Amino acid sequence: MNELLLKFCNFVFGKHSQNALSRKWILLVDMVIVIGAYFAAIAMLSFEPNRDTIFFDLNLKRMWFVPLVYLIAFLLSKTYDGLLRYAGFNDIRKIFKACFGSMAFLVVSKLVLEKVSPTVSSSIYPRYVTIVYHFLITIVMMALMRFTVRRLYNEVYKHAGEKVNALIYGAGDGGTMLMRTLSQDTSSKFRIMAFVDDDTKRVNKQINTIRVYSTEEAMNEEFLKMHNINVMILAIPSLDEKRRKEIIRQGLALNLKVMSIPSFDKWVDGKITTNQIQDIKIEDLLGRKPIILGKSNVIREINEKVVLVTGAAGSIGSEICRQVMHYNPKKLVMLDQAESPMYDFQFEMNNNPDFKDNKDHMAFVITNVKDPKRMREVFETYHPQVVFHAAAYKHVPFMEENAYEAVFVNVFGTKLVADLAMEYGVEKFVMISTDKAVNPTNVMGATKRIAEIYTQSRKSNTKFITTRFGNVLGSNGSVVPLFRKQIEKGGPITVTHRDITRYFMTIPEACSLVLEAGSIGDGGDIFVFDMGDKVKIWDLAERMRQLAQRPDIEIIETGLRPGEKLYEEVLANEENTIKTENEKIMHAIVRKYEASDVDTMIAKLHDELETCEPMKIVAQMKVIVPEFKSNNSVFTELDKK
Repeated sequence: MNELLLKFCNFVFGKHSQNALSRKWILLVDMVIVIGAYFAAIAMLSFEPNRDTIFFDLNLKRMWFVPLVYLIAFLLSKTYDGLLRYAGFNDIRKIFKACFGSMAFLVVSKLVLEKVSPTVSSSIYPRYVTIVYHFLITIVMMALMRFTVRRLYNEVYKHAGEKVNALIYGAGDGGTMLMRTLSQDTSSKFRIMAFVDDDTKRVNKQINTIRVYSTEEAMNEEFLKMHNINVMILAIPSLDEKRRKEIIRQGLALNLKVMSIPSFDKWVDGKITTNQIQDIKIEDLLGRKPIILGKSNVIREINEKVVLVTGAAGSIGSEICRQVMHYNPKKLVMLDQAESPMYDFQFEMNNNPDFKDNKDHMAFVITNVKDPKRMREVFETYHPQVVFHAAAYKHVPFMEENAYEAVFVNVFGTKLVADLAMEYGVEKFVMISTDKAVNPTNVMGATKRIAEIYTQSRKSNTKFITTRFGNVLGSNGSVVPLFRKQIEKGGPITVTHRDITRYFMTIPEACSLVLEAGSIGDGGDIFVFDMGDKVKIWDLAERMRQLAQRPDIEIIETGLRPGEKLYEEVLANEENTIKTENEKIMHAIVRKYEASDVDTMIAKLHDELETCEPMKIVAQMKVIVPEFKSNNSVFTELDKK
């Protein structure tokens, strides 16, 4: 019997949303209900006193007109255009409007026709009471049919796939809407066992028969074990950031898989779908609110201008390109030397639905910023007005072993692009720097500081702007993807030092900073970002282990790598800051250099570069950046000279 019922449901609904029942079949069933309701209405009225068989026969002869009116109403309002398995209040409201409209039309047209031609009216219209009875019976039967079908579907498929016991944190509008969505979506993997809410007024009440508990009652190991709850869904979209992090950490501490729903502005037509229930990401546990920067300044600087982005296939460069395209540039020239990543990025941009009408506004160039002939050709071809220079080598340990390449790309690659920018009349040149340039202890940081010094010292119509920020979550080679890979492999998670700290921001935040700073900079500026508190990398590893629900994975200490700091700085000790129009961006007051002095030191560095001898190269770097104190044992002897 159960097997037959399952086969029937597979035919009616389609096996889990495939080959669902045709809209024509739904319309046919609705019309059968309309006709059946007509029979029911006249049958009920036939049992009234003084009614005879003539009454019944007369109404049968008139029955063709009423279903015709209802059919037209159904076709116009598309009452059949929906999946029966998900029938809800909106479907019933649509049915009510169609049926009420039909009844109103029948009543009004009958009144009019009785005045004009009583004979015709009596031949095609049933009595008023029959029309009303028929309307009421039709509404009830159509609603009952839909809810019965939905219930049947739920009963048959409710065990299709294993369910996970979960609790919803938040019994307000968000939690209530989420519960309604989950109850209607039979493909959902969640079985809601409880609501939890901080508001004492909601505690002990019920939502869809599910009780609301206080935090003290439910957020403990005993309660969770009793109800076998493994997942917590945070459903308070308007929650302030501090309380949100507290709740997330509380859930993680209880070894719950923590998920959340998005803010109200991301709901579709005021509704939430099960696909919008997302895992908590490590970005959600940053020690500050997400940074949202302005747009008006950026629009002014980019709209209808030719923009060049170097390092376009990298984490930062690619996100800058995505954001720039939203500001309607005349042309976006994306340049990188990495062929495969650039090929993938080109495919992404060309197939991005947001940019499908702007393919002619994009250009992709493969070249190296060290190549003077090719770079000149790029500037000659496109004549960029704004340059975002993101091309650089950034991995500290690699650059300690490859000082020549670090200097060639980060210093002289930057110099080449900057010189061409001045020669070709670029309006603004925005360089992406790093907090490792502050009191550098490694080759990479020192090369970025030299690049800052060079661009700052230029006197020209081109405005040179530097943006300095910390580590970017999820960028290529950053600690977060590394930890994810280690967790996927079953550990261990490796941290170089238990006390090591870093500033963090998300990729979109970092790129928004670059665009905003580029728009407000006036030349010779170094902008730093209010990045909140430093994060201990050990704590970050702990949180990622909790998010992955892998408390068994070990975190081990491996020792600082050559050139690596225990902590990063955004500003050097001698530096100061002043506020800008954006409270999250600060203007750094740094030491000024004369262009002639810088040119002399850079020329000497180029001479040492020709030797390919790391010790000579690094020695000259220390002349340019006296605060460069290497903690790499290979270069520490230079500090004693």
